[in-house]
Amino acid sequence: AYLNGPPEPQFTEKYFTQTLDHFNFNSMGNGTFSQRYLITDKHWKKGYGPIFFYTGNEGDIWEFALNSGFITELAAQHRALVIFAEHRYYGRSLPFGKDSFNIPQISLLTVEQALADYSVMITELKQQLAATDCPVIVFGGSYGGMLSVYMRLKYPNIVAGALAASAPILSTAGLVDSRQFFHDVTADFESIAPECRKAVRGAFHLLKELAEFQDYDRIQSEFALCKSPSSAQDIHQLNGLLRNAFTVMAMLDYPYSTHFMGSMPANPVKVACDTMMSGSNLLVNLRNTAGIVYNATGVLTCFDLYSLYLECADPTGCGLGFNSMAWDYQACTEINLCYESNNVTDMFPPMPFTERDRELHCSQRWAVVPRPDWLKTQFWGDGISSASNIIFSNGDLDPWANGGVRDVYEAHPTTREADIISQWIKMDRTRLQQLP
Repeated sequence: AYLNGPPEPQFTEKYFTQTLDHFNFNSMGNGTFSQRYLITDKHWKKGYGPIFFYTGNEGDIWEFALNSGFITELAAQHRALVIFAEHRYYGRSLPFGKDSFNIPQISLLTVEQALADYSVMITELKQQLAATDCPVIVFGGSYGGMLSVYMRLKYPNIVAGALAASAPILSTAGLVDSRQFFHDVTADFESIAPECRKAVRGAFHLLKELAEFQDYDRIQSEFALCKSPSSAQDIHQLNGLLRNAFTVMAMLDYPYSTHFMGSMPANPVKVACDTMMSGSNLLVNLRNTAGIVYNATGVLTCFDLYSLYLECADPTGCGLGFNSMAWDYQACTEINLCYESNNVTDMFPPMPFTERDRELHCSQRWAVVPRPDWLKTQFWGDGISSASNIIFSNGDLDPWANGGVRDVYEAHPTTREADIISQWIKMDRTRLQQLP
């Protein structure tokens, strides 16, 4: 809900000397790491225009910067400085390099540390750029949208307002039905055609029957797998990989092609449904549909079950590589993502993921036990009525939308949103100028 085609890369890449541990004076002393950020003053009215600050989320910051054209458009209107900050433990902002994902180094990856990073960075950059009277508006999408909301809750002294796109602040705090997410993904495909949902469900059913007969060779050939499956665990992994393809397409269902988490055609949900309904062999259709996500370039001759998809503490997918390890750790600690598919309220195979499943995975993988209630205690849960200056925007097709607060307009910022932001800037400028 926050992509608008890639703008020209006009950003300068820089590094900020950031405190390793904001909340403990002993463990790391005042140790620091290099945190990456992107900055452009192309539209900025120096020392006066506002600062638009993107609270980076679970990935490489360039991916977000190149897919957030609307912030640049808004910056031109408001003559704003634009900064995209990379989240600690993602992209190149690895506090301990390759060792960042060892225990105990990983323990400095928390929502609280990330917010403190952004607050310290904003404060110091304002000093350096002689911009102390410039109001700051934070922006973010998805988990980054959650961070924008939290910045306004926790640091209203630093942030004048927040625009959060598809921010699932309720579902990640454990306040939404666990069946909601895959129900919403299913609804996206059903909205193209009810037959699409039927075809997907039918294909998964055929796969289930083959698996029950342990017809592993046939499964290997129908799905073009590099290795023949040989256990229930392999079939579980295949189901997860297939389900994840539909999740990714629903999350990136834009009317233009995106290069965000890999290449995606325009309107991928429609492309998927056309593929699912393209012939009578449902298994081959399912394979080709998964190929839209896993084989966008067409160079793979077979699918490697365990390298294309990693099962983790987030049933909606953690991605691959270092970023996936960081997100798995976050999903094992503060961010609650116990979503299940059940084949009744959705079109996917029954794949439960309970608090108990999560605890088992997390204690084995990271030696941690999740704290399911902490996020709603620390970041207010659904009790945010006393907060101010936060716009929640959601795309109607976004599977994350029902995990958040539904109260605002369409995917691209409207003039109404721009007007509200103008008000915030005006009010905050007055406040800042009155400070000693």
